[in-house]
Amino acid sequence: MSRSFVELTIASDSSLSEVLVGMMNQLGFEGFWEDGECLKCYMASERWSDGMLREIESLVALVTRPSSSAAPRISLRTIQEENWNEQWERSIRPIHATSRIVISPTWQEYSPAPGELVVRINPKMSFGTGYHESTRLALKLIEQFLHQGMTVLDVGTGTGILAIASVRLGASSAIGLDSDEWAYANARENVVLNGVEEKVTILRGELDGVGSGTFGLIAANIQRSVIEPLLPAMKQRLHSDGVLVLAGLLDTEHALIRERLHNERLEILAELSENEWIALACGK
Repeated sequence: MSRSFVELTIASDSSLSEVLVGMMNQLGFEGFWEDGECLKCYMASERWSDGMLREIESLVALVTRPSSSAAPRISLRTIQEENWNEQWERSIRPIHATSRIVISPTWQEYSPAPGELVVRINPKMSFGTGYHESTRLALKLIEQFLHQGMTVLDVGTGTGILAIASVRLGASSAIGLDSDEWAYANARENVVLNGVEEKVTILRGELDGVGSGTFGLIAANIQRSVIEPLLPAMKQRLHSDGVLVLAGLLDTEHALIRERLHNERLEILAELSENEWIALACGK
């Protein structure tokens, strides 16, 4: 029997999406998708309770009240697990995430040009399709700074795309870490799809469960509110000449993240941007 999910749709100004995603994540929603001016949030039906809708309406109204945007419209429905995959199959196509890396869903055939690297994924309820700016920016910085034989740690791995792409680019090994059960299962599946089981390990849990080893490159494509508390631990696990790639950051957060990096004595080596998103490569 397939699982069912609650799909909560918030129709509001797209500039509020980052705040709303953070809020919904804290309430237990596990997957998010921006569809035009709508933010769709997903949660397993068994975790939903009727009282949550009133709490969500109050919190969303509180967040949007200071803005000039119209009051958001909130709607709710239940969908089956297979409906999610059908939706992806209709909308996701192979995409050039960088000049070399092509992200292709499993249901699409793609013949790579000379020099191209194809990463095949079966995306479920997690980011990492290559369609989001933060994923493309993270991959571009990894492509720029990764050297042959490096060891890689991908914090908040999602589909596992950064870890998989890293070994395809020449990393000797990569660990993808995520606390979410769905992301963990999806990333493991994608590792097998790409035939990199011997080099990519997917772990479920928090950063302190990775161990005491250090890495040549650490990537974190997650929101700033999650990145900042992890900076000391990620720095501790970074080689003395290693590179820390941070993505999932909004341009409006530029000053905040720069100040935090300065306080942690991390130097910005490179910066990329696309639309309202930025990504940084940092070193000790």
